[in-house]
Amino acid sequence: MANSGLQLLGFSMALLGWVGLLASTAIPQWQVSSYAGDNIITAQAMYKGLWMDCITQSTGIISCKMYDSVLALPAAMQATRALMVVSLVLGFLAMAVATMGMKCTNCGGDDKVKKARIATTGGIIFIFAGLAALIACSWYGHKIVSDFYNPLIPMNTKYEFGPAIFIGWAGSALVLLGGALLSCSCPGSESKAGYRAPRSYPKPNSAQEYV
Repeated sequence: MANSGLQLLGFSMALLGWVGLLASTAIPQWQVSSYAGDNIITAQAMYKGLWMDCITQSTGIISCKMYDSVLALPAAMQATRALMVVSLVLGFLAMAVATMGMKCTNCGGDDKVKKARIATTGGIIFIFAGLAALIACSWYGHKIVSDFYNPLIPMNTKYEFGPAIFIGWAGSALVLLGGALLSCSCPGSESKAGYRAPRSYPKPNSAQEYV
């Protein structure tokens, strides 16, 4: 059975990754305006996120605008938003479950096997959360690459990867690794065997009792 140090390491990595996913979902720099080409205006920079788009002027003024309609957004953005929200909800649920199953906490009773199974369940939920975020970031990244190499899109309207998508990839990796470490808390066969009573050997026939 995994020790408490391994559980604490896995939980810390998953928690740090979940915070990264939360920050990635919130900030608007999922894609930034590209400066490739010759006729590119650098007086302003455009950013697009999951919830708003922003324009930064060379003077430092930033103006952001929330998306008016969800249904009017591209399908890739709608799917990315849904998957990131699902990832955050699953990550929060996994933190609650894993906390009850960790050895360093008093939640979940005193049964070590039961607590190990609860911690394993939390790790599995973390893995699903990481996979959802990884799929979302990769899908959105594929859309950015496809639009960048699309000859029908003007060069001055193309975008590149923003910092938010890299934070999302890093957070997904941490959540997956943390969930995998927590999944190592699954009780092995040695816990089922339990304590074996010592064998009682019969006395030899030559033994005699003295009165």
